[in-house]
Amino acid sequence: MTEIGGSNASLTIPIPGRPDATVTIAWAAATDTGKRRSANEDSFVAKSPLFAVADGMGGHAAGDLASAAVVERLAEVVGSDFLAPRTIERALERATADITEIAGDSELGVGTTVTGAALTLQETDAYFAVFNIGDSRVYAFEANELVQVTVDHSVVQELVESGALTRDEAEHHPDSNIITRAVGFNAKPYADFWMLPARTGLRLLMCSDGLTKEVTDDRIRLHMAAGLNPVETAGALIDAALAAGGRDNVTAIIVDVLDAPEIADIEDTAPRPNRH
Repeated sequence: MTEIGGSNASLTIPIPGRPDATVTIAWAAATDTGKRRSANEDSFVAKSPLFAVADGMGGHAAGDLASAAVVERLAEVVGSDFLAPRTIERALERATADITEIAGDSELGVGTTVTGAALTLQETDAYFAVFNIGDSRVYAFEANELVQVTVDHSVVQELVESGALTRDEAEHHPDSNIITRAVGFNAKPYADFWMLPARTGLRLLMCSDGLTKEVTDDRIRLHMAAGLNPVETAGALIDAALAAGGRDNVTAIIVDVLDAPEIADIEDTAPRPNRH
């Protein structure tokens, strides 16, 4: 696994075009191999303005190298205070080419999920561009409410969307590990994006499915609401996944917006609510 960046208790970033306007964030990342895996195929980058988790495809050769390729390419575009979504897309395209080389003649192919958030600008307002490919997730916690921002690219999610399964049934379905999109496998990467205003008090969680398959959304919300700092919160989430069985690698990144100016014009970019 590859770890790029780590934690920062406070970073204040000036907002271009708005004299004296800044956004202050804090973040932390944690990962663990888990109790049943021999190697950690998760990788992450936690380096402002970009935070992302990649989960190498379990059961496929070189999954750890695939996840590493993604976070390394994403880390290469970190050089300014804000990133455009198109910059992230180009980095994922370069990672796909790297993974093709890693796969070589592998019959099964090699791939990885990726999910994350990057500070970006909408006019002169600070937003997070949340993105995902696969079933690793980003959650937003605000006003004591936890919302899953990303939508899994998976077989069971399609069944949930069609009404054939409830959300709770999907979590325990035998096909819950089959995804419909990934980075790699000689396919062009197609990431979904959501724009979230960077408001004071917003807390983001980026995680691999090693967390969400062990810890319910209700338990995640309690940890997010506990008032601990990002380092403590990320560690507590990892510990919760291990205590619940730790059947897979588990990675979590917490990003807090400590202070931000009011958003001038909020468009309707709210993520969909959880469906039970």
